Amino acid sequence: MKKIFVALSGGVDSSVAALLLKRAGFSVVGVFMRLANNYQNNEKLARAAAKKLKIKFLVFDFRKEFKEKIINYFLKQTQLGLTPNPCVICNEEIKFGLFLDKALKMGADFVATGHYARLRREFLISNSKFLNTRLLKARDKAKDQSYFLWRLGQKQLSRILFPLGDYTKPQVREIARKAGLPTATTKDSQNLCFLAGDTTDFLKSYLKNKPGAIVDDGNKIIGRHQGLGFYTLGQRAGIGEALFQKYQSQGPYYVLRKDLKKNQLVITREPNDLLGREFLAGDLHWVSGQAPKMPFRAKVKIRSRQNEVLATIRRGKKQGQVLVKLAKPQKAITPGQSAVFYRGEELLGGGIILASSV
Repeated sequence: MKKIFVALSGGVDSSVAALLLKRAGFSVVGVFMRLANNYQNNEKLARAAAKKLKIKFLVFDFRKEFKEKIINYFLKQTQLGLTPNPCVICNEEIKFGLFLDKALKMGADFVATGHYARLRREFLISNSKFLNTRLLKARDKAKDQSYFLWRLGQKQLSRILFPLGDYTKPQVREIARKAGLPTATTKDSQNLCFLAGDTTDFLKSYLKNKPGAIVDDGNKIIGRHQGLGFYTLGQRAGIGEALFQKYQSQGPYYVLRKDLKKNQLVITREPNDLLGREFLAGDLHWVSGQAPKMPFRAKVKIRSRQNEVLATIRRGKKQGQVLVKLAKPQKAITPGQSAVFYRGEELLGGGIILASSV
């Protein structure tokens, strides 16, 4: 009997993942990870789910490591004027880093989470030798979370299970309801797990404000920003009140780009100005462990909830970078965000967007 450590978050997805594995005959251990200081209610729900499932329940306290590796990363990148995606780093460093390592040391054969993604393990038929694991999109494309998993590699994937990959969210809710799980009606998280409130309020508590000029695309000063880290490309809300009174009624305005050297926020009234067809990406990672032969064509996502678009990926001028040329222009290609490459259902890998319109 294989032993599976399931990361119970206090939500319906991870609870049903544990339920499905138990029904499949595995020895299941539920683990709640304390990541930030607002964990109490989620831990209570996770503990209640484990009790209902009649499985062993453990708590791993990773708050120190989470602050060092995830929160500090988020703050540092934001301070630099970038728009980071801390969930991607958390999956690599915490959920499938620290949690996986600790679980294996405690006797687990695999770890599992409630992520909506699928894995396909490939073997050599002649002697059943394990070759590799392919990371695929979930069946439920509306809930697919493969985008956040692009930094995982073969060593990690060989020890991971995603029980929900073939289910839709309504099916998961119904399974939880029929099983009487206390998490059946919990709402989906809509924000970063370490935020108790508004993102801007959180940033104001930690970042050093460095006000500067807001300029239009003709370089006319029309307002004052409170710090470039409080804005992201394509943003519309929250700009008007920072403009001089005579410009406030002339919007709507959109964040076009950030001039880090001049500490200026450049805005526009024309949404089409936000469209771009090329960008540079670095900090690359390939799920198979080997980069595709370049140039190659693939579909790319530059945001988790954005549709994929066909692209040609070539080597950049600098080692470890690629130049991505999109078949169709995309809105607000944002430095700091992840660009993730797909071929059909398979996630090939990804990188961090460095600059757009290069």
